[in-house]
Amino acid sequence: MQICETRYLGLTPYAEAHNLQQQLVELRKQGAIPDQFLLLEHPHVITLGRAANRANVLVDDATRARFGVELFETGRGGDVTYHGPGQLVGYPIIKLTPGRQDIRRYVRDIQEVLIRAARDFGVEAEPRGGDFVGVWVGEEKLAAIGVRISRWVTMHGFAFNVTTDLNYFQLIVPCGIRGHGVTSLQKLLGRPVEMSEVTGSVKRHFGEVFNRELAPGYRRAGVSDSDSLTSDYQPPTTNYQQL
Repeated sequence: MQICETRYLGLTPYAEAHNLQQQLVELRKQGAIPDQFLLLEHPHVITLGRAANRANVLVDDATRARFGVELFETGRGGDVTYHGPGQLVGYPIIKLTPGRQDIRRYVRDIQEVLIRAARDFGVEAEPRGGDFVGVWVGEEKLAAIGVRISRWVTMHGFAFNVTTDLNYFQLIVPCGIRGHGVTSLQKLLGRPVEMSEVTGSVKRHFGEVFNRELAPGYRRAGVSDSDSLTSDYQPPTTNYQQL
């Protein structure tokens, strides 16, 4: 079983996490480090995938800035998505073995990890493919997936809504899909959910699905295994219905 180092980054600006991913991808291609699995949250940011339609960002730059939301163009697949506090983001940087060098298989495996994690909390989710790739509960998306693979080393990953303020999704057409909503574990369960519990669940199922032995990796100062990654976050009070 291969070793995969898990890194806990806490609340991390998107550009900082993206730069770290790029560095780790190059090191992984060289065989200088083992597989990595970054877990974190981002401050409010809208990201654009390679196939993104800018029309799916529903506010102008001035309005977006007023709400404290950054915009970042990235090299992942997919369209437009939102990241913010309360959303568990996972960036696996792993070298796919010959028997698993299939991007569709890789996406299905990510979906399976998140479906199992949701089930741990009593939520039955399902995978969808094509334009609807992600993890869904009914007609609402619980988790988005957007990946990039270079020389069979993976980058980017998933965004799993745990206690996410779903109002921010009103700023975009999520993943370019109209007529469907988004949801979170907190909304589905009707109660608060500890981020540390979800992180532990995702870690466990990631190791099972990808046949990896997870080992502690680098942590940012002040972030531990048992910490809730949103401990310093205060929910916004803006009324987005005005949008």
